[in-house]
Amino acid sequence: MTPFPFAAIVGQDEMKTAMILTAVDPSIGGVLVFGDRGTGKSTAVRALSGLLPPLKMVAGCPVNSADPADVPDWARGAGTAVEARPTPVIDLPLGATEDRVTGALDIEAALARGETAFEPGLLARANRGYLYIDEINLLEDHIVDLLLDVAQSGENVVEREGLSIRHPARFVLVGSGNPEEGELRPQLLDRFGLSVEVASPSDIEERIEVVKRRDAFDRDPDGFVGDWGDAQADLRDRIVAARGRLAGTGAGDDVLRDCAALCIALGADGLRGELTLLRAARALAAFDGARAPGRDQLRRVAAMALRHRLRRDPLDEAGTTARVARAVEEVLA
Repeated sequence: MTPFPFAAIVGQDEMKTAMILTAVDPSIGGVLVFGDRGTGKSTAVRALSGLLPPLKMVAGCPVNSADPADVPDWARGAGTAVEARPTPVIDLPLGATEDRVTGALDIEAALARGETAFEPGLLARANRGYLYIDEINLLEDHIVDLLLDVAQSGENVVEREGLSIRHPARFVLVGSGNPEEGELRPQLLDRFGLSVEVASPSDIEERIEVVKRRDAFDRDPDGFVGDWGDAQADLRDRIVAARGRLAGTGAGDDVLRDCAALCIALGADGLRGELTLLRAARALAAFDGARAPGRDQLRRVAAMALRHRLRRDPLDEAGTTARVARAVEEVLA
């Protein structure tokens, strides 16, 4: 299925920026997108597959290894040739069984040949790429627990039915959902580096442009993708260039002091907020072509890095986005 071009998405600038920042620096962590139905959440995530630069992978490797020496010994059919393949963006559907997520005994091989073989799951396919969960707030608790363990260790461990398998499972977790249908468990919420809120556009011209582009894509997907080819290529080139600049993009003590002051002003627990704020600002600086992040970058990423880390304040009726904006104005004045 041809994905909608990322560059053709109208509005939703914060969501698009968050996705781009994780493409520049995956260590920022995942992205949580919460908002109304029909606001392009799933479209934006799936559009990533057409935007991200290809990765070098060993042909046939089930965990997308970059080097033949890293191919797991249980992998069948993997060669030694290294080829360029699209960055994986894997959907984890609601209702997926634990076996489908982690992998399990290959029943066909066991019955047909009496072999004890491993059938890799979605976590293997998502390694070095993205794992997307739509309606993540409705995900079953035991799958949430499993994802928390893997997200923390970067490794998938399967030990049952005579199998003892380990393989790398490092991916950017992207979740989307409608908050009216349920909240996300705090343990999983804290694992997302960035959190974005989306809403239906209120500007008539913007709504018209959204419908116009979507209709054009549905009537002629290949032609529409072709029309946006140059814009997609320009955006991809900027991401690749930002990745190259990232290692040399420093951050002075003044930026670290601003990060700490913002988190203290907001009462954010722990230091994960400051680390994420710093990494997101640094990735944005690299994407902007700046040598180092400054207050401009901090202002632009503060809400997405911190809004989901705030404690509820019963005496403050303002939403978390408004509270972050207020703190930014006070601290970075």
